This record gives sequence, C-alpha cells and structure tokens, in this order.
Amino acid sequence: MIVPQFWAEARVHQVRTKEHRQVTVRRFGWSDASQAEAERMANERAQEAFKQIISGNKLVRREPKIAYNGADGVPIREEILSHHGETIITRNAYGAHCLNTPDVLFADVDFDEGIRMRVVLIVIGLLLASAIGLGVWRHSGAIAVFAGLAALVFGYSLAKTLRKIAVRLRGGPEQLARTRIGGFARQHPDWYLRLYRTPAGFRVLVMHRTFDAHEPAVADFFTALGVDPVYATMCKNQHCFRARVSPKPWRIGLGQHMRPRPGVWPVNPAQMEKRQTWIRQYEDVSAKFASCRFIEAIGGGTIHPKAASVRDLHDRMSLALSGREIA
Repeated sequence: MIVPQFWAEARVHQVRTKEHRQVTVRRFGWSDASQAEAERMANERAQEAFKQIISGNKLVRREPKIAYNGADGVPIREEILSHHGETIITRNAYGAHCLNTPDVLFADVDFDEGIRMRVVLIVIGLLLASAIGLGVWRHSGAIAVFAGLAALVFGYSLAKTLRKIAVRLRGGPEQLARTRIGGFARQHPDWYLRLYRTPAGFRVLVMHRTFDAHEPAVADFFTALGVDPVYATMCKNQHCFRARVSPKPWRIGLGQHMRPRPGVWPVNPAQMEKRQTWIRQYEDVSAKFASCRFIEAIGGGTIHPKAASVRDLHDRMSLALSGREIA
C-alpha cells in the first residue's frame, strides 16, 4: 500500500513536423520523502511513456486526476490526515475520513436491490421466444413482431419487478446479506468476524489473521459476501483494504460539496481556504454521527495483534460503539 504525501505532474511535448506527429504526454509522480523526488519520478514516468507511445505502443497520454483505482500504477491520491503504524487515515474526494490498511481485511456489503444483466437477458429471451411462439400459433408475423418489440421495451422492467418479488420472498435485501455472511461463517469456523451496520448495509472486519489483497482467500471472501466489484478491484490495485470512518456529508445535512471540486489531493494553494472552510463545517457536524454501528462478533479463536490494533482505531474513529445515529 502506498499513500504518498507529495505529488507532481510532468509533461513531455513533441511538436508536429514533417517527420513527427504532435504528441503530448503527462504523467504523475509521487513520494513520501519530498516534492523534488515526486517531480523526478513524474519526469521519468513521462519520458518513459513518451518513448513507448512514439514507438507505437497504445498508452493513455494523460493519467486522470482521481483519488484511487485510476491509471495503472498510480496509488491512492488523498490528503493524509494521520499515521497509525502501517494504517493511514486519509480524506477522500467528498471529504470523509477513510482508514487504509495494507493487510487487515474489511468488506462492506451493501443491501443490493439491483439486478444482474444476465437475468435481464434471460427474461427478455423468454419473452422473445414467447412472442415468436405466439406469432406461429396465430399464423401472424405482425403479432410476432409487435410482441417481440413489447418484450424488448418492457423486459427490463419485468425482470426488475420479478427480482424485487424474489428478494422480498427471501426476507428482503438485509436478510439476504445477513444470510450470506452467516453462511460464510458456518463454512469457515476458524474465521473470526466482527459485524457492523452501515447506512447502506453491513461491514465485516476479519480478526483472526492478516491478508494480502491478492490472495485467493480474499477473492473467495468477497465473492461469498457479494462485495462491490469496484471495491474488490480497488483492493487489488492499491494493495490495501479501506473503510470509511466518518459520515458522508449529504447524510448529515451538508448540501454543499467540498470546495474546490473535485476534491482530489493536492489542491491549488489559492483554493485551500475554501477547502478548509468546508472542512471546519464538516468536522463540526460529523462529530455528532457515527459511520457504522457494531452488531456482534461471529466465530472466535485467536485475534491477530495487528487486527486488534486496527479494530480499536476503527471503532474509535467511526464511533461504532457510541450508539449515535449512523450516516
């Protein structure tokens, strides 16, 4: 896991001539040591990318300035608020505090009421088959075409309705998520889990050992619990696990986004006062809310010392034991 303190961007430009096409390449550099080191790295990465592009390799010419999970090889780009051993607390792009740990496993499980495209395609396929069958039965191509168009138009809505009915019959999205977590725990009695309630679902913290984000056990855990694929990809790309430990601004009544927008670090020094004004307001209001609430421990056995340390930090910063409203 790398969460750099210093960032820089370098630019390499080739002017259009009779022999050469115009090419502009931009790359970021980063460092925990100094701004100069970040600038050196940016220049080296820009020069290397430039050489590859003019040699015919297809690379992006400009890396997007986003917080994380962006261009290949670019680490988490957020303001560092504090260090706690290997654990780093950052401020994300919308202003909330995030705990970043290289090897203590977190998983957020949202109460998903969405529908997979595979299910939609199956429903539409069945409707189209029925439309064709109806046309053959009535010896009418027009009926088949009309019914087929209706299947395409209303197939998604029907699939979504059927999904909602199926979820409701199985106890609702919260019960389904709880069932997945419980099923995993029964199949893995040696795992020690802490379960938290978040505004949108559950958070699971694994206590019995540490993990590498690339090991198969992590992928199996994420799949069994139905973890957001974007989060799973972020963990692999950034070699870490994350948990939001302060409220989302819009859930605590702050209608205005963090300034300046977007809130990707670092910001222009001329805009820093706007950012600090928003942060002061956010910190004052957010102190009245928790980001999650502890529910129960599942399983037992040994607690890894590093997991115990991260648990204490997480519970303190998230106010998980405070009984306050979660946001």
